[in-house]
Amino acid sequence: MPKSWTPTSWREKPIVQVPDYPDLAKLLDVERELASYPPLVFAGECRALEAKLAAVGDGRAFLLQGGDCAESFEEHGPNNIRDFLRVFLQMSVVLTYQAATPIVKVGRLAGQFAKPRSSSTETVDGISLPSYRGDIVNGPAFTAEDRTPDPVRMLKAYRQSAATLNFTRALMGGGYASLGNAHKWMLDFLKVSPQWKPYADLAERIERAMEFMRACGVDPEHHPELKATDMFTSHEALLLGYEEALTRRDSTQPDEPYVATSGHMIWIGDRTRQPDHAHVEFCRGVLNPIGLKCGPSLQPDELVRLVGALNPDNRKGKLTLIARFGAEKVEKHLPALVEAVTREGLNVVWSCDPMHGNTVTMNARKTRPFDLIRREIQSFFDVHQSAGTIPGGIHLEMTGKNVTECTGGLVPVTADALGDRYDTACDPRLNAEQALELAFLVADMLRKRRVAAEAARVAAE
Repeated sequence: MPKSWTPTSWREKPIVQVPDYPDLAKLLDVERELASYPPLVFAGECRALEAKLAAVGDGRAFLLQGGDCAESFEEHGPNNIRDFLRVFLQMSVVLTYQAATPIVKVGRLAGQFAKPRSSSTETVDGISLPSYRGDIVNGPAFTAEDRTPDPVRMLKAYRQSAATLNFTRALMGGGYASLGNAHKWMLDFLKVSPQWKPYADLAERIERAMEFMRACGVDPEHHPELKATDMFTSHEALLLGYEEALTRRDSTQPDEPYVATSGHMIWIGDRTRQPDHAHVEFCRGVLNPIGLKCGPSLQPDELVRLVGALNPDNRKGKLTLIARFGAEKVEKHLPALVEAVTREGLNVVWSCDPMHGNTVTMNARKTRPFDLIRREIQSFFDVHQSAGTIPGGIHLEMTGKNVTECTGGLVPVTADALGDRYDTACDPRLNAEQALELAFLVADMLRKRRVAAEAARVAAE
């Protein structure tokens, strides 16, 4: 545990992106109640994720991180959770099979309720109210009652996270995630998609392979790696009072490090990564794997300082750098950051968030063009290819629903169609069809990288 750190030491630091709660006594009561609740995740699970991320950093696995931009109280239900997991499993199996690479699956779920905002207030027709900061803070409706931050919402967020985790663990470990179910993961509305045939063909090849294994005496029912899979949770550690209340000691280790038990992985956003501020202070002291969003304003020397603060022991798998520049800015900003990290010998996982830097407005709605998302990922791979470093993962805002929030794709969502099924309360998400299309594209990038590396190895011999 870092010296001079406690779960409350962040309170002594400057802080941004905090709600203005009108009743501080009520806030403290809620935080005390949360502190009495059971943990949502455990230290051993966080260490297991760090070990898997260490393999990602070494190029022996690939990180698939994705989920809702902000989880909703209203949309919480088994169908939405299951449909997201279905497309996430599809993406994972496409990446695993096509790229011959193990996939580390980390969902933006069971805790992704808070969102940073560019302004603390929103003005409509001359009326100004607090900005919507996610359901854990306030409501999306433009009314004074809904927009007033209410700490009791943290209790509901905890209970919804617990229910989501319970259902996810049951599905992932109870046979639903078995490779024998690959055909069943296809969502009904995708069966008329251009993605149907390539995925169905892939599922058929997997099924034949499993039949071959059974014929050889290898029964998948007795091999948990074929019947179940690990699914980890993650969210932005934005609401530090909530995080502190769920931070506990790990009693299984002699030095008793602290664990942020709100999720397996927590990350620091691009708006809250100031080295001397509260969010970095909190995250530097917990044993969880940490993510750090890296945007265009981040300078190489600042990044080196942040990496040193968040991973002072330079552990593999501890820190994931999530690049989010925008398709037009990757080649301008990413190479210098990669060079600085490489020069200092720092162990990190490099991941690409192609969503946040590519937000535009069409027909008065925020959207993200699929072509820009694809281009940012390709540029991310190209920069790492040139630097001789490892493009370790992707970080997506996506849903299992058939929404029309991001334009483009094989069956393109047009600007005129954005209003058809624009369900997000915050940022636009890839729909299931677009997410699956992206998985095939990334798998092809990974396959080409693997083939090129093998050719270079043979040539060197």
